[in-house]
Amino acid sequence: MSLPSPSRRYDLDWLRAIAFGLLIAYHIGMAYVPWGWHVKSANGSEAWRLPMLLVNPWRLSLLFLISGVALRFALDKQGRGPVAASRALRLGLPIVVGMALVVMPQSYFEQLEKGEIEPGILAFWPAYLSFEQQFSIITPTWNHLWYIVYLFIYVPVLAFLYPLLVRISKSRAFETVAGRPLGVLLGLALPFIFYRYGLEPRFPTTHALFDDWNTHAVSFTILIVGFLIAKSEAFWNAIRKGLPIFLSVAIILGVWRGLVATASDTDAAAIAEFWISVITLTWPLASVLYAWSVILSLLGLAQRFLNKPSPLLTYLTGAVFCWYILHQTITVTLVAKLTPLKLGGPLELALVASGTIAGCAVGYELLKRVPWVRVAFGIKA
Repeated sequence: MSLPSPSRRYDLDWLRAIAFGLLIAYHIGMAYVPWGWHVKSANGSEAWRLPMLLVNPWRLSLLFLISGVALRFALDKQGRGPVAASRALRLGLPIVVGMALVVMPQSYFEQLEKGEIEPGILAFWPAYLSFEQQFSIITPTWNHLWYIVYLFIYVPVLAFLYPLLVRISKSRAFETVAGRPLGVLLGLALPFIFYRYGLEPRFPTTHALFDDWNTHAVSFTILIVGFLIAKSEAFWNAIRKGLPIFLSVAIILGVWRGLVATASDTDAAAIAEFWISVITLTWPLASVLYAWSVILSLLGLAQRFLNKPSPLLTYLTGAVFCWYILHQTITVTLVAKLTPLKLGGPLELALVASGTIAGCAVGYELLKRVPWVRVAFGIKA
């Protein structure tokens, strides 16, 4: 969702584009890190682990936050009915088309790599769409499109809560918390700290909609936070004043997170049992504060340096949602086709990255020229 005029916030448009760009890079990296994904390159490397660990805690939360801001502007301007109806089309159609058409090759190459099917994507496609669950993965599926699915569910709920949320955003209690840098950093992080300790251990992330309660709690709450801060002058003043604090916390906790997350078994064995217990207990708290301080830092930096239009931003604002829909299928296909060629890690990675970017760019240029089809790929008229 791009932020509508008037009162356009170019800084948040830039952040939205940057967040989607990081998401594309993150999914390219998923083919090369040690943990599992749809397809894996034979040229994986531990070097990917640290940057992935540093980006992972906040990349999607930033998108939900910006979506909440966008919804506040849209609801104030258009009203609840029109916004709910327009988002139902703009989100619902890409979900249906994405699951039926775009995501299908990801499942095909995943099953092919596992040795569960024979080559032949056209033969796989009807079975993928049959809902008979013939494979070790659920089909049809939404894979990376879960963000759109969840947003599709949240929008009507947010529209229903609109009058209440407007009152909260204008309340003295919210302004008191949001008007101080430490209130922004610690007060607004409290729900996410509770979720991390209370919900995440019981409901691990699945992106399967019906059993993903921790992800729902985090995503919907950050969407509401975006709604509440959208037009809060106190919040944006606090962001500007508190930027040095947010950056310092983000850097300190980022370094600590990197050191702990990348410690070897030998390092862990050398640490006293007491300190292992302390790290285990404080890790969820530190992770939440790290993610939130990064997001606040990005908001502050964007407000200071990026709140201005440009031709590149105009292009990205129109293209980035379509790129998001297309990118993972292109990446998975390239990895599946290039890995058997044994080109070596650097060359393969360069081809996968450049091919993903080129494929998204070409796909966007073609799709935006076809009326109705473009709506199914997240392209506004």
